Amino acid sequence: MVGDQDAIEAVLNRLRRAQGQLGGVISMIEQGRDCKDVVTQLAAVSRALDRAGFKIVATGLRDCVTGEASGADKPMTEAELEKLFLALA
Repeated sequence: MVGDQDAIEAVLNRLRRAQGQLGGVISMIEQGRDCKDVVTQLAAVSRALDRAGFKIVATGLRDCVTGEASGADKPMTEAELEKLFLALA
């Protein structure tokens, strides 16, 4: 991922938080915790991952479109860009 250091650090923080939350969900399941609590925490993990993905797209969109981030010779096509967005939907 290419971008400003603050954006990269924000994404990494979100991913680390999601990693910790996922570990918590696994522990909750192993402990036989209430389904409602497990699902609530799992939803929080999902939101954290979504936010990290959206941050990556928002931060690197210009580079992705121009092809600079991937080192590609040509910019992404509209179809490729649409596929990238839909991957997060």
